[in-house]
Amino acid sequence: MKRRDLLRALAIAPWLALVPAGARAKAGVGSTIAAAYGTLPPPQAIRRVFAAGAPASVLLSVLAPEKLIGWPFKVSEEARAWLAPVVRALPQVGRLAGRGSTASNEALLQMKPDVILDVGTVDATYLSAMQRVAEQTGLPCLLVQGRMADHPAQLREVGRLLGVAARGERLAAWAEETLALAERARNEVPPGARPRVYYGRGGDGLETGLDGSINMEAIEIAGGRNVAAESGRGGLTKVSPEQILAWDPEVIVTQDREFARGVLADPLWRPVAAVRARRVHLAPSLPFGWLDGPPGVNRLVGVRWLIERLHPGRAGGEAALQTAARDFYRLFYGMEPDGAGLSAMIGGPA
Repeated sequence: MKRRDLLRALAIAPWLALVPAGARAKAGVGSTIAAAYGTLPPPQAIRRVFAAGAPASVLLSVLAPEKLIGWPFKVSEEARAWLAPVVRALPQVGRLAGRGSTASNEALLQMKPDVILDVGTVDATYLSAMQRVAEQTGLPCLLVQGRMADHPAQLREVGRLLGVAARGERLAAWAEETLALAERARNEVPPGARPRVYYGRGGDGLETGLDGSINMEAIEIAGGRNVAAESGRGGLTKVSPEQILAWDPEVIVTQDREFARGVLADPLWRPVAAVRARRVHLAPSLPFGWLDGPPGVNRLVGVRWLIERLHPGRAGGEAALQTAARDFYRLFYGMEPDGAGLSAMIGGPA
């Protein structure tokens, strides 16, 4: 874009009709739309969407992959092999959400998106950031709730806005079925009898999520008790080995292969109940994490995996898990996973 065009766009931006969170009320009770700034084009006119953060990019890649402009984060070659061809080769284009934006307003305007979409935790900071982008660029911005319980409604609502309502409905039905399965599993196990779970993130396994963290949702929905909830509410936090020994979790889950390999042989972790019982499980992470990374719709298949790991046999066993995972990859990612490759990825205890 020529400089004078950019300046003209920036000049008219403040005069946009901004529609803050009231859009949620307009959309009706139960809507996942937290805020809409600017005038959203009709569904048939939306051809290019900029994903402000990782959860938004995963949502777009499964709902309307042909409309996703690019990835807001680096997607490894190993991960791209598990994606549909239409999004496999998309470039990294930067992000607006998370720990610092990496896409400038000028770069945004040069990409000519019809809409900017963000998904995830909604608070004053995110609302303010999206409003500022809309004011400065003149581009319509949509902020959508991203909790796991929101996924069925989120898939339907964003699907309608992007003109892919039928696909949104199919994905939402799979999400609803999975969440209902998790609810049945929880109901069959009294709260006090549910396994105490530690989620170890990073190579040393010493990062985890507090009570209320979006990163811990899959574990809680699958009927696990987050041991770190005893330390209060919040997001991700670093903990000490002494703290984990005090919590003494019955199950450890992780997405980090290095940590999974080392924890069973590490004398420091040997006294932990989960290590003594060898209930340490490595969750798959391709193309995206089954537990988080990012905390988006990619976690739905992780809930299915967690039910089997936390409550063995309550969801039909390993064969049913394999079938569910294959269905998820076919339906959400548009790819047919190789049976042996999928089995190796799902695996068993670390």
